[in-house]
Amino acid sequence: MKKIFILTGEPSGDKLASEIISEITKKKTDLEFLSVGGTNLEKLGIKTIFDQKEITYIAFTDIILNFFKIKRKIKETVNEVLKFKPDILFSVDSPDFTLRVAKLVKEKNSKIKTIHFIAPKVWAWREGRVKKMKKFLDHILLLFKFEKEYFDKENLTNTFVGHPLLDKNINEKVQIDQFLDKKNIISIFPGSRVSEIKHHIPILINFIKKMNIKDPNYNFIFHATDKNKELISNYFIKEQIKNLEIINDDKIKTAVLKKSIFAIVKSGTVSLEVCKMNVPSIIIYKMNFINFYLAKFLLNIKFANMINIINNREVIPELIQSECNADEIFKSVYYFLKKPNLIAKQKQEIKKTLETLSSPSSSSEEAANIILSYIF
Repeated sequence: MKKIFILTGEPSGDKLASEIISEITKKKTDLEFLSVGGTNLEKLGIKTIFDQKEITYIAFTDIILNFFKIKRKIKETVNEVLKFKPDILFSVDSPDFTLRVAKLVKEKNSKIKTIHFIAPKVWAWREGRVKKMKKFLDHILLLFKFEKEYFDKENLTNTFVGHPLLDKNINEKVQIDQFLDKKNIISIFPGSRVSEIKHHIPILINFIKKMNIKDPNYNFIFHATDKNKELISNYFIKEQIKNLEIINDDKIKTAVLKKSIFAIVKSGTVSLEVCKMNVPSIIIYKMNFINFYLAKFLLNIKFANMINIINNREVIPELIQSECNADEIFKSVYYFLKKPNLIAKQKQEIKKTLETLSSPSSSSEEAANIILSYIF
């Protein structure tokens, strides 16, 4: 029986991996799996060798502070992979963890095929990593077509599979009349991490107050996760803002976003979801002083948002760090709402850009086919 070890480092990678493995098992059932995974892989009946939370570190400072713990987990994972003797080591995202494991596994057992999904952003920083990756990766799967040139240049086998966020068309009808109240909806995505919420929520509260003074005919809906809904709610306890709601149900969030006339979105993958729903937006992001200057020093890109990066210009306005304040957000949002021609132009440019990010079938099916090609 052929074996696949699935290696993830955080919940988003676990979700992506589970979708790909679901496609694989539709095509081939006689496979054995083991993983470093989370709840989504566990739902497929795939055992994880330890709780994924033990290696989920996001920010630069988190990685530095937990360096020795991560190093121990890398060694433990390598030993478990070698013990399992898989035909394929399939790693997903979280390169600081997954690619270090893949490198050590390949050095100790070159027969294990190594496939990685979601290429590190070598176009943003440390392009030289590709030379190192080609020594231990057999195949790398790409989200964006423009990434190919970076890996082709070093002869690292790669395939564009498309972005998973663009795979699904959601047509479920969900009742959201309680949020409409004859007012236009502005969706707000403050972020999922505690640090993002702490930085963004006070600013967003002041923005809403300014909007209500200027024009009270909007409902502001905050999109939260199960874990951070209470934290976000705590910020609003003392505030007397009636046209504000917090939602955490995914189906309701999707329905609300579809009905929104505008969105304020923290920089990240969620902005693509907003774009997919054809909702005009602006991007915000604020972080602590150390992380901001580390990012500024290390990154060689002009923009934070992927739509802007692809177009090499600001299709979606970005308010980052010092510009991420209540006054600037208010000015940008109110200006857009009064300029329907600007909204129409943004939607048109986004639609054109998204067409370049879609795969022929779906990203999970394309990835599954690549993985299976190494087994048959």
